[in-house]
Amino acid sequence: MSHGPRVAKYPEGHSGVFDTHAHLYDDKCDSPEEELRRASSCGVDTVLIPADNVATSRLAVEYAQRWNGYEGVTLYASVGVHPHEASSYDEDAETFIIDMIGKRQELRIKAIGEIGLDYYYDHSPRDVQREVFAKQLELSFEYDIPFILHERDAAGDCLDILNSFRRRGRFLETPGVCHCCSCSAEVASELIRMGFYIGFDGPLTFKNNKKTPKVCEICPMDRIVVETDSPYLTPEPNRGMTNEPAFVPYVVEKIAQIKGMEPRAVADITKKNGEKLFRI
Repeated sequence: MSHGPRVAKYPEGHSGVFDTHAHLYDDKCDSPEEELRRASSCGVDTVLIPADNVATSRLAVEYAQRWNGYEGVTLYASVGVHPHEASSYDEDAETFIIDMIGKRQELRIKAIGEIGLDYYYDHSPRDVQREVFAKQLELSFEYDIPFILHERDAAGDCLDILNSFRRRGRFLETPGVCHCCSCSAEVASELIRMGFYIGFDGPLTFKNNKKTPKVCEICPMDRIVVETDSPYLTPEPNRGMTNEPAFVPYVVEKIAQIKGMEPRAVADITKKNGEKLFRI
């Protein structure tokens, strides 16, 4: 897969866009200098860098500190263990996450994540995924920090676990964001009732995707955030290329189309939503 800048189409800038999910440390990404320069030129001024294991948690924190403010782009990070990596979660990993959260202000950490369940790939056994998800949910409540939820083909078990925490009173009023929402409108509505924000990215723009636009239609504007999940899930018109934060305005434009709004208004609202969610 070639890097986007050689032939990519770049959107007009919508000043103040917050890409709430971009894996800038991924080997498929261009250099931070180039990615942040292009992001800034397209109006993206804030990016959160999520993690999926201990190693990438270190990288996310390193990038958020080293490159914060470059080309005027503010950077934040999250730490946590993705369901694909659940088998790697042990006492050392948990100690590491707790230590990082304890230094969240100086390390620019705003969330735990990505965490959750992924039954599409099953890279870790499902019982292990559920156990590790629950352990990190406990950390979210105990240390009062939101989480980034990854859920794929596991809505039933995911809701069961989340509701079990709610019943026990171990659930934040604003628990976090359902990243790259791929669930049904019914499940999304339940998550919204629980206090979640909903994250939309490239698949919202795909011509053959009928489900996600329906979720966007029913999602209140005050619960929507935008993201790239770069270097993956590149939006139209650059689908098939390497994704990057500079492309997130295309997601903003698609939401504006669905909601009958101006893109600038969507950019403003989703940025404020991201700041509220991550307590910025």
